[in-house]
Amino acid sequence: MTHRLTLAAALALSLGISAPVFSADSDKASKPASKSSSAAAEATNPLFAPSPLPFQFPQFDKIKDADYTPAFEKGMADNRVEIEAIANNKDPATFDNTIVAMERSGALLNRVARVFFGLSGTNTNDTMQAIQADMAPKLSAHNDMILLNGKLFARVEAIYDKRDTLGLDPESKRLVERYHTDFVRAGAKLSDADKTRLKAINSEMASLATRFSQNLLKETNASAVVVEDKKKLTGLTDDAIGAASEAAKSRDLKDKYVIPLKNTSGQPPLASLQDRALRQEIMKASLTRGSKGGEFDNRAIVASMAKLRAERAALLGYPNHAAYVLEDETAGTVEAVNKLLAQLAPPAVANARAEGADIQKMINKEGGAFELTAADWSYYTEKVRKEKFDLDAEELRPYFEMDNVLQNGVFFAANKLYGLTFKERKDLPVYLPDIRVFEVFEENGDSLALFIVDYYARSNKRGGAWMNAYVQQSKLDGTKPVVGNHLNIPKPADGEPTLMTYDEVNTAFHEFGHALHGMFSDVKYPRFSGTSVPRDFVEYPSQVNEMWVAWPEVLKNYAKHYKTGEPIPKALLDKVIASEKFNQGFATTEYLGAALLDQAWHQITAAQAPDADGVLNFEAAALKKAGIDYAPVPPRYRTTYFSHIMGGYSAGYYAYIWSEVLDAGSVKWFKENGGLTRKNGDHFRETLLSRGGSEDAITLYENFSGGQPDVQPLLERRGLTGAKE
Repeated sequence: MTHRLTLAAALALSLGISAPVFSADSDKASKPASKSSSAAAEATNPLFAPSPLPFQFPQFDKIKDADYTPAFEKGMADNRVEIEAIANNKDPATFDNTIVAMERSGALLNRVARVFFGLSGTNTNDTMQAIQADMAPKLSAHNDMILLNGKLFARVEAIYDKRDTLGLDPESKRLVERYHTDFVRAGAKLSDADKTRLKAINSEMASLATRFSQNLLKETNASAVVVEDKKKLTGLTDDAIGAASEAAKSRDLKDKYVIPLKNTSGQPPLASLQDRALRQEIMKASLTRGSKGGEFDNRAIVASMAKLRAERAALLGYPNHAAYVLEDETAGTVEAVNKLLAQLAPPAVANARAEGADIQKMINKEGGAFELTAADWSYYTEKVRKEKFDLDAEELRPYFEMDNVLQNGVFFAANKLYGLTFKERKDLPVYLPDIRVFEVFEENGDSLALFIVDYYARSNKRGGAWMNAYVQQSKLDGTKPVVGNHLNIPKPADGEPTLMTYDEVNTAFHEFGHALHGMFSDVKYPRFSGTSVPRDFVEYPSQVNEMWVAWPEVLKNYAKHYKTGEPIPKALLDKVIASEKFNQGFATTEYLGAALLDQAWHQITAAQAPDADGVLNFEAAALKKAGIDYAPVPPRYRTTYFSHIMGGYSAGYYAYIWSEVLDAGSVKWFKENGGLTRKNGDHFRETLLSRGGSEDAITLYENFSGGQPDVQPLLERRGLTGAKE
């Protein structure tokens, strides 16, 4: 990331998916308001000043949609004045009057961006979407105004050139180096003509990214499958049928049922529905999102974005967009990423095909006169799982009541590992009634952070799961973190318990790993706060936190039957553990399909980018070339609903598997050193979680683990060590 504004907006929008691309012409940015109107606005707009609530917790009860645009406009105006003052300072450039001054700048803009992009992801509406579309190019222009400012860059470069002689502490020296890198990568050394073209590219990409995300939300809602006959839902639990009924009522569909779509290709009901025609209908609705014509079709947007990204990379001196992105990640090069993906793909596909063969046997055994398709995989996988391990995934849900998982699972593990305790704060305002807020305390009683819990799915909430920071930790600003976790668990009918799947429990622990990364941040500069690390490192601490899901001491504390309070039977748990490597060929192949698509789109030149009509052909050819075109296992995300790569994870979706290499090694370290102990937690916190981006990412890993990353533990975990294509 680049300037603090970009960082703020990116993190506020999410860790899990996209960040708004900031670019456009500075003359399009808003003008300062008149003194009288500005004074009136300052008196009534809750975003204009830091929140008076604890930890500067946003005043969700006072913020109105009408407050955002004035706050954005004043934030940009104020920040322009600050930046011009720094750039035109007559005194020689120093670390304090240039670098630190930039770190302190943009307070209002940073504040409104975090709140707005946080809520636009989790609780959007038509007004907010219009504001987002309007602001995207204006914020782009503002970002370019900073990073393409020749005078400002000259001051940064002057400090950079003498950084070794300034007596800076390590974090301050790294800040100088990062700012210099940010400016250069943003085009600060380009000619004026190239800067003009770059601004135009950035502006168009900002608008395209916004249109893509808004199209996808609308298309996903519009593609929900309506069921009129309850008999077609045979196989679903009563709770799931009740949720489908409630979803229909929310759409004013009387006596009907609605199966909403999640953002992934696979859909949870496919594992249970006995009606094959309905399964096929759901899968088709999922796979065709954004590519079936109409106002929400994303193919033209994808094609334009691929071409523009490639053109921008060439303008900046890179062979393609992936090379540009990966230079600033821990992977370093396109070759390194391609090598990892190529190493994993053959055994993953071989395992998936073997799993598919087992499923086909099950289909044949039951008298099914059809070939396995993507719509059948989950349903028959559960049958195979039950036959092999005598395990029905639905048996687990009664033991995973949501509040129990949160407080006696997620929070319990954090207490054992880090000494944290949690107290619910019902006195703080929330943006919806079912949002919860907890104050987090250190073992000595000191307040550490505020944690927002937003677990339920909504039609105006984007898919997936993510963490974002509404306030980031910084010693320079004197701020403590306010972070939120956002999941998409279907809300049950009134009065019914929220029972989670095993995957949803895993996701809750995963996202809390991100939250810990933000809450434990102990850095001076906002630029390095919390999760401000390379994309292929940010998922690593969150993946490590998943290890506590099935840790015996943790599991027995939260996995209790919601009616009887009885702990999960050991025999059932043993089945879960025994089946951990089951279906990993599928899981790895669907992930790699998406990761390889991401690289294919971003390792081309502008001339090689297809037009809108060629998008799906390009996708098919890329999967075939990678040897991962196995029809029963489509990519986890197809191109036209691949939100990650239309934003912050472009050329970076490989990050999950790259991070898992580090994760698998770290899990091995924890197990070898005694597991869930305060000593281990304190070591992980001190050497890695608290450091944010203030040190090189791989150095942080080595400081924690005492060794170099190794892919072998990952291959063993996924059961890929023996498979051959």
